[in-house]
Amino acid sequence: MTEEISSSSLLSRMRRLMPAGIEPRFKSADELMQWHAEQGKIESARVNRESAATRLTNILGRSGICELHQSCTFDNYRVECEGQSKALAEAKGYASGFGVGFTSFVFSGGYGTGKNHLAAAMGNYLIGNGKSVLVVTIPELMMRIRETYGDSETSEARLMKDLCDVDLLILDEVGVQRENRHEFIVLNQIIDRRLSSLKPVGMLTNLTNHEMKTVVGERIMDRLTMDNGLWVNFNWGSYRRNVSHLRAVK
Repeated sequence: MTEEISSSSLLSRMRRLMPAGIEPRFKSADELMQWHAEQGKIESARVNRESAATRLTNILGRSGICELHQSCTFDNYRVECEGQSKALAEAKGYASGFGVGFTSFVFSGGYGTGKNHLAAAMGNYLIGNGKSVLVVTIPELMMRIRETYGDSETSEARLMKDLCDVDLLILDEVGVQRENRHEFIVLNQIIDRRLSSLKPVGMLTNLTNHEMKTVVGERIMDRLTMDNGLWVNFNWGSYRRNVSHLRAVK
């Protein structure tokens, strides 16, 4: 009630100070209060975006999407076969429906098949809609974790928490070092904590579904595919190899 009276008084003073013939933007105290509420939401969203960007920078010292893939979009993804058209549709559907449940995804296929492009396109789309996204390779992540050892300012526990706070975490090169026991343990900790917090995980790998189960374990794979979890096979030739072949022919 006091706030409404204050708004009415402010509106009255504004009318008295305005030159003759100039109409105030707000006709009533309710309109002024509604405008203040909307501005508060806009400012809150801005602060949240800046906080998310700061958290991502603290994790790896860079933004969520590496510079190489910051220009990747759905529109500039090249479609040359039916499988690529399906993969594009799946990626678009995942991005547009993000936040409904906590669906995770796996993109499986060889190098140069466009997994990173579509994953980055999804990330860039979500970032544009106010979400925090981090795409990181397993080697880069392991190196960052090792850097926390003995660092009182950036502990492993704090890094793990930051990784679990991101709206979408996409892990690249999963299974590259499949014999590394420490990597297996850390990967499982991250995935398990995120899924327990209802936060989705994306994975980019060249492993098959069976091979993935040996890397992250059947329990984690079962949890990843819960809630209509998405598995997309990128089972076509390398785009980069095709481009190199065409250049050699020319």
